[in-house]
Amino acid sequence: MTRRRWIADECSGDRASLLGKHAEHLARVLRAQVGQTFEIAAGGVVRHGTVTHVATDRVEFALGEALQHDGEPNIAVALAIFKFDRFEWAIEKLVELGAASILPFAAARSDSHLLSAAAKRVERWRRVALSASEQSRRAAPPEIQQVAQFREVLGAAAAARIVLSEAARAEQGLSGVVRGAELRGGDRLLIAIGPEGGWTAGELEQFEKNGWKAASLGASILRAETAAIAATAIALSEMSK
Repeated sequence: MTRRRWIADECSGDRASLLGKHAEHLARVLRAQVGQTFEIAAGGVVRHGTVTHVATDRVEFALGEALQHDGEPNIAVALAIFKFDRFEWAIEKLVELGAASILPFAAARSDSHLLSAAAKRVERWRRVALSASEQSRRAAPPEIQQVAQFREVLGAAAAARIVLSEAARAEQGLSGVVRGAELRGGDRLLIAIGPEGGWTAGELEQFEKNGWKAASLGASILRAETAAIAATAIALSEMSK
């Protein structure tokens, strides 16, 4: 049976801790006991950890040897705000797939009521990302950034920047565009996913003027969360070759 992995809230030297509700789940639900061992990710490094103290709001570990961990492709996803239940589900799946960073942002067709409430959701999204990271055995959760404006996404730095667009020509499939970017190990790929109503013509024009490459996922009209997950999976496959 695969040993459960936890991502530490605190780490100093050979000691690490889970705090608050994070610790409560291990202490109360899973009934952790002193002497049990788990995999503990701290500072991006995965190590064996032995439980040394258990309380409902704090579980402490003594850290042992480091475990081998393969690096993941550096994929960032700029995700226009859409309905929160589906947005949260998209975050969970993007984390499981291996996205390194998720940037929520306001697009022209993002719902104004959702935008007004989005900033208060970021901490919840980070908790979702932490849980999904542990479930999928990542060494660290991805960065979930504060809600950005469209202009900030336009100027975001990356070795390659791709906008998913239904208007992209048939020959501009995402796989080919990623291959054409000729990314090297560690290079950052940024993919922008539009809102439920799609991009406006003005937004697509701005992407083009700022050096973004347009790409398509085919003829089907996909929900925003489906497009985000499919695009990340395709890009990961291409970057892992």
